[in-house]
This record gives sequence, structure tokens and C-alpha cells, in this order.
Amino acid sequence: MAVPLVLTDEDRVVLSGWLEGGLPWRAERARIVLACAEPGSGVARVAAELGSTRTTVRKWRTRFAEEGLAGLADHDRPGRPVAELVLTRQERDQLTRWMRRARTGQALALRAKIVLACADGATNKQAAAELRVDPATVSKWRGRFAAQRLDGLTDEPRPGRPPSILLDKVEEVITATLEELPQDATHWSRASMAERSGLSKSTIGRIWRKFDIKPHLAGTFKLSTDPLFVEKVVDVVGLYHHPPAKAVVLCVDEKSGIQALDRSQPVLPMMPGTPERRSHDYVRHGTTDLFAAFNIADGTVISQLRRRHRAAEFRKFLITIDKAVPAGLDVHLVCDNLSTHKAPVIQAWLARHPRFRLHFTPTGSSWINQVERWFGYLTDKKIRRGVHKSVQALEADIRAWIENWNQNPRPFTWKKTADEILDSLAKYLARISGAAY
Repeated sequence: MAVPLVLTDEDRVVLSGWLEGGLPWRAERARIVLACAEPGSGVARVAAELGSTRTTVRKWRTRFAEEGLAGLADHDRPGRPVAELVLTRQERDQLTRWMRRARTGQALALRAKIVLACADGATNKQAAAELRVDPATVSKWRGRFAAQRLDGLTDEPRPGRPPSILLDKVEEVITATLEELPQDATHWSRASMAERSGLSKSTIGRIWRKFDIKPHLAGTFKLSTDPLFVEKVVDVVGLYHHPPAKAVVLCVDEKSGIQALDRSQPVLPMMPGTPERRSHDYVRHGTTDLFAAFNIADGTVISQLRRRHRAAEFRKFLITIDKAVPAGLDVHLVCDNLSTHKAPVIQAWLARHPRFRLHFTPTGSSWINQVERWFGYLTDKKIRRGVHKSVQALEADIRAWIENWNQNPRPFTWKKTADEILDSLAKYLARISGAAY
């Protein structure tokens, strides 16, 4: 049994004060010392009475016996010694620029702040508290700077796994895909290219995705051969961006041969998990032609349905437009190069109506005529999946759809200028090997 501690009256007063209003850790140590001072008390007995461990009781008993009340206070642990940071003038200036420049990454700016704080005398804990980071982060970048100076604050490229496919093999796959064709097909597949190159199909897929190569896709194009292509593009696009004052700009065209199709069997309705179904074959009940003039300003459409598609019908449509547009406005019509638009009967009518002016799109460039986009809406929403048992039913549906459109018309916004269109075409042609333009 250990010899009991001997307490002075002053020690007992201080320890009693710790028990009554002291901090919890002080109260615990005071109880241990007071219990050990009782006659016949030992470490094991005190630990059992206070519900503490023998190690804890022995520690604070020994500390009090050696140092008195001062031994019951917490002492700063020395920890690992930290080397003092000393910055040169150039290093401090560079760190300050990294910390203040707006273009500096936030990670690099934080590292500069850490080093500057440590160089100003702050401990790792103080710098971490000031910058609201983990002390381990401060220790890491302080050590990196001490070892490598400014170079230690930048991110080093991670080596990662060495590539299993050399660049020469990748170049071989790309060259073969772009310049060769398989013997038994019109285009490469992942399987056929894998067989040719000796790589796996998944590797071929990754290489193609990396270089945005899609052999399974094929697009369509048509380059205009119109000798006045540039002049016509400038003319039509100029109307879209800067329409004349006191004038109406109408995009005019005909959607000819609209078929009144009836399926051979009734259409099966859509159900949860099952789309609408229709038979692959159909019965055709005739065709009709739609003449339309799309107003680029407000999106309204002037339309007319005819059973034939001749210059005479187009002249009648021009009369309809003449009646619909107020007399005080000029009429600029954007149309294609169809022969019915240039027939003598049309030329004669235009000569008698000088407020009408025709602007022709380049040959093979219907994409520049806004009414074509409107025809696309009509086809998607009404014609393609429609079922009509007669031409009259088809025409009634088209008239109803156009009437509904005109109740809430939506004009298109043409954004590209003529220069942007011509530059885009020139860049595309320049990418085609051997293209002449």
C-alpha cells in the first residue's frame, strides 16, 4: 500500500474549491488527490471508489507528490519540432501575388496563405484555425515548401498507369478508319476494326469516342451550284435581318403531293407500355397541293389549297396575297427557282403589280427559306401520322391546323448573318480533301 499524501490546509482549501466550482477535469483530479490523502488509501482502492483507472490515479498522485498543485495543470506537449520558415524577398512577393491574383486557382491561393502565415510566426494549429483548414493540411504544405520552396506548392502530374496502347497503334486505327474500307462492307464496325487491328472491340470504341469518329452514321448534304450563290444568300439573309420599312417579307413555297393516306387496318391506340401501332401498308386516296406564305415578322401564314400545281395556281395565290396585305405596304417574296415562279404569266402579273418583288433562294438551298421549317411543323404534327379517307378530309384537317396556328403564330429568329454562313461553308469545304470552290 502506498504512503498517503500529506496535504496542507492551503492545499485542501484549493482542492475543495476545485470540487465546488471548478472545471470538470480539475474536479476529477482534486477528488483523486483528496482520496489518496485519506489514511489507508491505496491506488487500487481509490480507483475502485471513484470509478477511474489505476493508471489515471497513479498519474495524478505522482504528479501532485512531485510538483504540488502545479502538477495537476495541463502542460503543453512538445510535439515534433517544426523548422522555422524564412522567406526571401522574391518568394514573399510571389506568394503574395498568388494569394491576391483573381486568376490564381483557389487551391494555389490557399497554399500561399498557409506558407505566409507560417512564415509570420504562426504555429500549424494557429494557421489552421485562421484559415479554417485541417492542421494536417498546414503541415503538408509547410513541409512541401520547406523541402522544395515555391515548386512544392504546385500540383505535380500523377504518373498513373502507363498506357497499354501506344500512340502509333492509335494513329493506325484512326488512319484506317478514315482512309480505308473493309472488304465486305461499306463502313467499319467495332468488330471489323478490332479484327483488322488486333485490339479489342471496347478499345476501338474508346478510340473512336476520343476522336469523335462515328462510322455507323452517314449524313446528307447538297452544295449549291448556283453561280449567284453568294449574291442570293446576301439578299435573302439581308431581308431577314434588316427588312425594308413599310413592307412585308413573306417566305413563299408549295408543299406539293400531300397524300391522303388511310391505313389498311384500324390504328391501334397507345396503352401504358405499348406505343400507338399502325399497319405498314396503306391506301392512297389522292393528293393535294398547299401554297403557303410565311410572314417573318409575326409568324402568320397565308395559305391556299389546290389540286394542281401550275403557274396558273401560283398566280391565283399571288392574288390571294395581294388581297391579304394592306395596299400601303410593299411585298417582298422569298421563293425558290421553280419554273412556275418564273413563267411568263407570272412575270406579266408582277409587271402589273409593282409593289411585289421576288427574291430567289440559291439553287438547291431550300434551307434558307423559312417557310420550309414551317412545313416541317405541319408534317410532324398533322400529316405524317394522320389518317384520311379522302382528299377533302385531308384538306379540312390542314385548314383547321393552319387556322389554329394563326391564332397563336410563332415567328422564327434567324441568327446567322450572310458572312457567317459563307465562312462556315468555306471552312467545311477546306476540310474536304481535294475540294475545289
